[in-house]
Amino acid sequence: MPLDDRKLAVLRAIVEDYVATQEPVGSKALVERHNLGVSPATVRNDMAVLEEEGYIRQPHTSAGRVPTDRGYRLFVDRLSRVKPLSPAERRAIERFLAGAVDLDDVVHRTVRLLAQLTRQVAVVQYPSLARSSVRHLELVQVSTTRLMLVMIADTGRVEQRLVELPEPTDTDVVLDLRTRINEKLCGSRLVDTPALVETLLDEIRPEQRPTMAVLSSVLLETLVERREERVVLAGTANLTRGGILDFHGSLRPILEALEEDLILLKLFGEVEPTTTRVMIGDETQVDNLRSAAVVSTGYGPHSTIVGGLGVLGPTRMDYPGNIATVRAVARYVSELLAQN
Repeated sequence: MPLDDRKLAVLRAIVEDYVATQEPVGSKALVERHNLGVSPATVRNDMAVLEEEGYIRQPHTSAGRVPTDRGYRLFVDRLSRVKPLSPAERRAIERFLAGAVDLDDVVHRTVRLLAQLTRQVAVVQYPSLARSSVRHLELVQVSTTRLMLVMIADTGRVEQRLVELPEPTDTDVVLDLRTRINEKLCGSRLVDTPALVETLLDEIRPEQRPTMAVLSSVLLETLVERREERVVLAGTANLTRGGILDFHGSLRPILEALEEDLILLKLFGEVEPTTTRVMIGDETQVDNLRSAAVVSTGYGPHSTIVGGLGVLGPTRMDYPGNIATVRAVARYVSELLAQN
């Protein structure tokens, strides 16, 4: 049955107190700490209803109650107010990220910052090549028969390959090919480049085709075939003080899950634009993370989502604070990528 406003207020108070104290919450403490406007007996009755409906539970023989995953879900969806970051926190984020010198530095600064601000495990996905566009392609002549192909994506991600040419090639030919490749591919999404690369072979002079054929193969490998997605973590030590354990009282399964890139990409990489996703307990659909919660969002330049970031911690986490921090950091990273 739907909960009335008073019972919702009691649930909110239980979640907030349990997150703050890490102790089961009793009716007397609720009345003392919160202006609920009712007697402890009324609060006890409300708590009985909340327990019956599956929003709170009584651990062991304690007189207090703790939220269930269902209770946290309702709290996140209806009861929590996202905490605005203070001006000092915003300035700290901006200063810390503004000092980054390249994409690797941006990613590693971001993940460290998230872990420090939230005291959870932070995860940042590198900008996905599948969602990126070509900013520039450079051909560096190492020798007459060897080139270095450098692809720079619009996110700042850089991929490079050595190209062994079938015959000695003049510098003028290399410069001409570089110009043609950039004219054809710059600004295109990487997933749209295969057809463009094929047309390049038809448009160049016959004597350049052997070189272009080799270049085309390496281009396709660089732009399309290599779908390696990378994630970085920070703050795993926070798990030891966060009280996150699996149902057998062990951290090991959780740490094992964090070592699986595919799991992390599923949790943090599959995000929708302009939304913050919160997964609690079984909602992660990962057995080893049934005692965990995930807050994630997407980031990227000019409203284009190129990767995901967020935090993982116990279901008993500060959802309003973590949601605000994850959103703010994602916004600053997006602005940073848009400037480069």
